[in-house]
Amino acid sequence: MNIRYFLQPQKGMKKIHFFIRNFSRYFLPDSLYRRKLMRTLADMSAIDKQAVEERVAYYNRLPERHDYNISEWMSVADFRYPFRKKEKFSTYFFDLHRYTRYFNPQYRFAYQFGDITEETGIPAFVKSRPIANGNSNSVLLKLNQVRHFVFVKDRYSFREKKDMLVSRNVVRQPHRIRFLELYYQHPMCNIGQINRDIDYGHPEWVKEYLTISQQLEYKFVCCIEGNDVATNLKWVMASNSLAIMPRPTYETWFMEGRLIADYHYVEIKKDYSDLIEKMEYYILHPEEAERIIEHAHEYVRQFMNSKQETLISLLVMQKYFYRTKQTNHNL
Repeated sequence: MNIRYFLQPQKGMKKIHFFIRNFSRYFLPDSLYRRKLMRTLADMSAIDKQAVEERVAYYNRLPERHDYNISEWMSVADFRYPFRKKEKFSTYFFDLHRYTRYFNPQYRFAYQFGDITEETGIPAFVKSRPIANGNSNSVLLKLNQVRHFVFVKDRYSFREKKDMLVSRNVVRQPHRIRFLELYYQHPMCNIGQINRDIDYGHPEWVKEYLTISQQLEYKFVCCIEGNDVATNLKWVMASNSLAIMPRPTYETWFMEGRLIADYHYVEIKKDYSDLIEKMEYYILHPEEAERIIEHAHEYVRQFMNSKQETLISLLVMQKYFYRTKQTNHNL
């Protein structure tokens, strides 16, 4: 176990604040939220309606209204914190419960918590799904956001940073192992794994955890997918470092499927073979790197408006209940 990772004060305080805030809200009557629904949705007049509608359509791609057997789905009234369960998925629960409580207690829904890498068989709320076009039963919501939606203010400019790539990951997947095999000893790469339970015959791969601030000293931060998406992609794109990675294959509320290669991030081949070539290019062309960083910042800004995020989440959920024929109102 990498003790330094788990003892970071910022991570600990953020989690404590998350649970205090959410348990405090949890015990408020749901009727307060149901009364607020129409007023909250009315805020749409004060924001970019087209942008909101596009995002709702992106997250919720359920086909036209259809009769589903919803009898075994969870009801809004019965969706309560699982105090007695061993696997609580607390951050997922609170992020989902935060919005279900706005709706009719008799409405029913399905959900899957965790890293979802395959299409769901029935309409279900999820954190992640494979990137694909067309209809999808996997309806994206902003789940586990305390871990995934971390943004930063970077005090270094791109040109002030080290001409190197940094990466610190929990390494269990073959593609992450391959990345270490290829570049662990390269002088332009400071990479390593932070989990100590297995070292794949390379104890030197295990390195101390680096904070976000320490990683921001580097021009390039590698954002390799893990079980699903690369968790660090959000804060990297909010920084003045370049996110460098293969084309993503999974997406979350961050809409990774909308990212444009070499416009929002630096794309490398799936086998990582052109990593150093791409790094050397942007070191020699900092003005192009800064344009990508500017585009990344612009992309990130759409997630910064908390009122808009709440509105979009409620509209995604409203569309879910409409498409599953539980309401005739598609607001």
